[in-house]
Amino acid sequence: MKVLGISGSLRASSFNTALLRTAQQVAPEGMEIEIADIKAFPVYDEDIYVNGFPDAVATFRGQIAAADGLLIATPEYNFGMSGVIKNAIDWASRPPEQPFDGKAMALLGASAGKLGTGLAQMQLRQVLGALSGQIVTKPQVFVSGAGQAFDENGTLLDDAARGLIGQLLVGLQELSQRTAAQ
Repeated sequence: MKVLGISGSLRASSFNTALLRTAQQVAPEGMEIEIADIKAFPVYDEDIYVNGFPDAVATFRGQIAAADGLLIATPEYNFGMSGVIKNAIDWASRPPEQPFDGKAMALLGASAGKLGTGLAQMQLRQVLGALSGQIVTKPQVFVSGAGQAFDENGTLLDDAARGLIGQLLVGLQELSQRTAAQ
């Protein structure tokens, strides 16, 4: 199974990108997780879009279309999803053939705050649901206190969280199989 990981943080030592690397380590046998590079995306602008997709966006749309599922890791900024992830979704969802339709997806996130990323993930569920994405409902993975949850190399130290990520990936695999059979 091919999964595209998307981080809503561009920071070099991003906790959310570290969650995607953790997912690569705990993925079920037969699951390959590639992490997308969305750093070069301009802010969505219809004036750019009328001339075609920027190369980085066209590549990203192709990666989404080719993936069996998406794994989206989002931080929470000011009680919501990051502008980075919203911008990537806005670009990728433009016609023709928006690639989120019917796609199996799983969400997770890390935040330095005590509340984790529950509100950001709720916003993502709303946006991705409007694009007809199929989203894994359980388990929900919210890593709070991210500054203490990872070591200096970006390794997730919490074994329970690692276990939840593994369960989330199994759920993504099962959802992908169900949506492919429809």
